[in-house]
Amino acid sequence: MDRTLLADYLRTRREALQPEDVGLPRGQRRRTRGLRREEVAVLAGMSIDYYTRLEQPRGPHPSEQILESLARALRLPLEEREHLFRLGGYATGRRTTDSDHINPGMRRIFDGLQGAAAQVVSPLGETLLQTPLSVALIGDESVHSGLARSKHYRWFTDPAERLAYPPEDRAEQGRLIVADLHSSYTRDGKDSRAGALVAALLRESPEFAALWREHPVAGPYCGQVRLIHPEVGALELFCQRLIDPDQSQQLVVYTATPGTESAGKLELLSVLGASATSGRPGTRGTSASR
Repeated sequence: MDRTLLADYLRTRREALQPEDVGLPRGQRRRTRGLRREEVAVLAGMSIDYYTRLEQPRGPHPSEQILESLARALRLPLEEREHLFRLGGYATGRRTTDSDHINPGMRRIFDGLQGAAAQVVSPLGETLLQTPLSVALIGDESVHSGLARSKHYRWFTDPAERLAYPPEDRAEQGRLIVADLHSSYTRDGKDSRAGALVAALLRESPEFAALWREHPVAGPYCGQVRLIHPEVGALELFCQRLIDPDQSQQLVVYTATPGTESAGKLELLSVLGASATSGRPGTRGTSASR
């Protein structure tokens, strides 16, 4: 690890960002070129002193978790993230979809959709970001940990996960999830996180195992989806997605036809906000919805 090169790289990337790039107010007396050190520290979830020592350079050897937090805070694209890890003394190896790192371009699109029901989802059905309306519609999916972070895992291990869908839609939803996992497993291999998730589900869910043996293949993604919300009832929505080809993450957006009853319910949820999710038996939504 070369502390001087790492410090210089962090400084140049910090100075290349403007407050509005990361959703911060500019203020009237800003003299610093780019972001301030304390702003990067807050965005990365670390102390100002720790980050300052990394830039000086007199800090400790940062862990991979610290570097990942800095990559997210500095909105580094995948190539620059890998360079940051190499400067930190870690071999990046082959590119993988097992990271929670979000492409800066996708994050900027997401930041512009704060009034919509939008979320960023990993290839394993893990929700990485949610807008407030998405939380109101499908629940706060950041509360899960371990394998349960994956919607795909919860679908086959937690009966409450299916309550958001009409009973007649659940069999097809299950097939879509298995097809989605087949795609990730084929791409990443059995030694990946997708492989670990599949192995766990094969052990724990006979339903999943039976569907897995059928080798379902996903057709056109998203489209129309019917949800049942505990506060506003049934909604008929359209689900659209934008895929990041580098990491296979998806930006998923739920919309309703203007003037319909579902559009009115979605607007009501935007007013009710996250309070509308209280008392919900399970979280809602999936990266494999149509």
